Amino acid sequence: MMLDGLYQEIILDHYKHPHGRGLRDPFDGEAHHVNPTCGDEITMRVSSDLSEISYDGLGCSISQASASVLYELLQGTDVAEASGIHHAFVELMQGRGQIEPDEEVLGDGIAFAGVAKFPARVKCALLPWMAFKDAAARAGVDVGVSPEVKA
Repeated sequence: MMLDGLYQEIILDHYKHPHGRGLRDPFDGEAHHVNPTCGDEITMRVSSDLSEISYDGLGCSISQASASVLYELLQGTDVAEASGIHHAFVELMQGRGQIEPDEEVLGDGIAFAGVAKFPARVKCALLPWMAFKDAAARAGVDVGVSPEVKA
């Protein structure tokens, strides 16, 4: 149970002190996603070389902390690395708490392992990641085919 508490602290820290928040120029692709279930919103901007990722949004601590973690993990990576991290996070979220996250790949993203046990919250955590994927596609970057989002 102590691990769950640590994970909650990581999520709250990213929520209270977000990394990369604020839409910036220049960008090559932008996507705005809304979770109709709860009203969370996120806008993602991405440069074609992934050297710039920025976002802004409104919503619960999970969706906003997830955007902060995404920025921390993907900002400045190459397409292959971003694809691997993206796939690992989506897989973790769809694992219903049965997947052991790799901290070397996901960094603070491992904190969302507990969220995966709650299907209603999975969409919150995945919202920025799906917006990133769409923004990247609009920038001409294919971060790979992620498994279909299930929640």
